[in-house]
Amino acid sequence: MTKNRILAWEGCNNVRDLGGLKTSDGRITRWGAVVRGDHPAMLTPAGWSALYAHGVRTIISLRTHGQNEDLPDAAPRPSGLTTLEVEIEDLTDKEFLQKWAMTDLWSTPLYYQDALKRWPQRHAAAIAAITQARPGGVLFHCKRGVDRTGIIALLVLSLVGVSAADIVADYELSSDPGRDELLAREHTSARDVILATLKDLDSDDYFRSGGLSQINLDAFRARFLELDD
Repeated sequence: MTKNRILAWEGCNNVRDLGGLKTSDGRITRWGAVVRGDHPAMLTPAGWSALYAHGVRTIISLRTHGQNEDLPDAAPRPSGLTTLEVEIEDLTDKEFLQKWAMTDLWSTPLYYQDALKRWPQRHAAAIAAITQARPGGVLFHCKRGVDRTGIIALLVLSLVGVSAADIVADYELSSDPGRDELLAREHTSARDVILATLKDLDSDDYFRSGGLSQINLDAFRARFLELDD
């Protein structure tokens, strides 16, 4: 396993290891524990080999209820991988559909605050899936590795105490000129929107409202953080 944030897995274009980030209590996120990415169905045989060599053993596909996004694998998936689906959004929510999903703004972080208010249980299910995954690294992804992946990455990093500045920096590594143009049209930026989303977010309270216990939260941190010296 290489200790690089940006991972070159042939076929995918937006894969990052979330390890190596400092937390508010002086710890470090564990390399190889949690990876964010775009859809692994696009991986070539070499890309799948790189994923497996990096230690990933569980893939969590972040889905939207009411939307079919199944993609055929471009190359055979290695045996020994577990794939799970977690629906973190819901298009049967008519208000969300009209306000966000039927507009260009669904491809920007402007919808994150509203999504957080609507679906703490769905987001908690994604955290629980990571926590309860079999031994080995966990890759969570959506189609582009930007929007749904972005909100779960924000929550994952916030939950372990990574600074807002570092969470923004991670988000900005997912380059998207179209997103940035839309945000500029709304007189804002990805940085400003992510910082505003994080400003009033108490991750522990949020996930407890979604049904996770303190034991669950502690187990997630134990999986994702290096041991204290």
